[in-house]
Amino acid sequence: MSEHAADRREDGSERTVSVADSDRTSRETDGARVTRRRLLCAAGTAGTIGLAGCAGRRYRSPSDCSAVAAAAETADGYVPLPADEDISMFRRGLRRYGYYPDETVPSDVRVDWSFPTNRIGHTAAKSTPRPTPDGETILVASDTGRIDAVTPSGERRWRIDTGASRSLGFHGTPAIVDGTAYIGGYDGDCYAVDIDSGDVIWRTSAREFGGAIAIGSSPAYIDGNLYLLAEYSDPASGTLWELDAATGNPTWSDDRLWGMPHPSPAIDCETGRLVTGSNDGVVYCWEFPSLEFAWSFQASGEGGPDGEPMADGRFNLGAQIKGTIPTYDGAAFVGSWDSHFYRLNLADGSEEWSFETGNIVMSNPAIDPQQGVIYIGSDDHHVYALDTETGDELWSADVGGRVIGSITATAETILVGSYDTHLYALDRATGDRRWRVENRGHVTSGAIPQGDRIYYAERGIFSNYYDDDEETVLEKPGRAYCLVPDE
Repeated sequence: MSEHAADRREDGSERTVSVADSDRTSRETDGARVTRRRLLCAAGTAGTIGLAGCAGRRYRSPSDCSAVAAAAETADGYVPLPADEDISMFRRGLRRYGYYPDETVPSDVRVDWSFPTNRIGHTAAKSTPRPTPDGETILVASDTGRIDAVTPSGERRWRIDTGASRSLGFHGTPAIVDGTAYIGGYDGDCYAVDIDSGDVIWRTSAREFGGAIAIGSSPAYIDGNLYLLAEYSDPASGTLWELDAATGNPTWSDDRLWGMPHPSPAIDCETGRLVTGSNDGVVYCWEFPSLEFAWSFQASGEGGPDGEPMADGRFNLGAQIKGTIPTYDGAAFVGSWDSHFYRLNLADGSEEWSFETGNIVMSNPAIDPQQGVIYIGSDDHHVYALDTETGDELWSADVGGRVIGSITATAETILVGSYDTHLYALDRATGDRRWRVENRGHVTSGAIPQGDRIYYAERGIFSNYYDDDEETVLEKPGRAYCLVPDE
């Protein structure tokens, strides 16, 4: 999921609720102004962006992968990629491992502070709080379009309301580089925000993205460039974009994706691949940094891509790929709404194994690259530990509800939020529960350990949520939390 993926109703469809908040409008209202971004080719903008089928990438400066690849080759075991103390991003690096081997989760915890943040009835996983590399500031992006900067003790440094407040706010997680946070919103804009002041440095508009209606993807950053996915309607589709991080100017794009893509792109500099997925159930892979298209893979396990026809039959909902796809050991690891989890060869996209769960898979998995274990969550209420080489199940744990957010692996513990309103800490070796913390709403953000603290966020609490005959009412806003050791 991305962590930004919308989950399903009981009948399998996605759910967006419009409640009477003055700081937003429904996504349907935003969608009315969208034009087909493929008209950019005819409009003569191909000199600055390279849409699929359009020539011209003259202003593009390809990212240099050599430093990252060299760090990986010389590293003993795990290295967060890119290996740079000044960079912090979703899933902790370009490969999107979600792995924190130097962090230890306390044996008992308590809530140190919390504050209200999420108020929108949209079934996307919530943005994950993101600490700056020095740990002195935590950024909390809200589905109301607000960004809060707080200290580890919970004191507010600043708060800003952005243009995303007119839509469904933020569901992606910022990438933080050299004192600047980069984040896309459900208004279709991308923002660069100064960490010290909260000032917006630049804002790339939805129009500059060819009429995007949303960005749920969390940016990947490398060598001065950002990579993210934008969503479009009429027809439902997506585009992979490259942006100059200094200016926000788009420098390249490829609009071959169908469905409205939520995942965050993963970049593997060792194999020279960028990979992501979309709601058409397809995994897309580009060579990196050249961004020549390499291959695609259609998820089609039992149940397959047999859902509602979309885009005049160009694809079907059914095997949607909502989660961010980590890369490891020359492979991409993919969860699908066809209830399968796949290992794909990064060189050619061939399937190496698949694992079937009891329901759809849309969460962001975590990888322990030292042990060769991947941890996945499913709508069947379970977390699974799988051998990355064989796909064999090592253990499974019932967490009482759907898992649609991000799983975090630490030195000894797996952290995972559940639809049952709890954050769970599971023993990494066995899956046994160490503790769980009860919250108010569904816990669908990732949980981030930093020193002796754990940061995460939940959804708002709504009544009549799945009842189309009754008004859906926001009962309580979701909150952002900080846990500390309970001594």
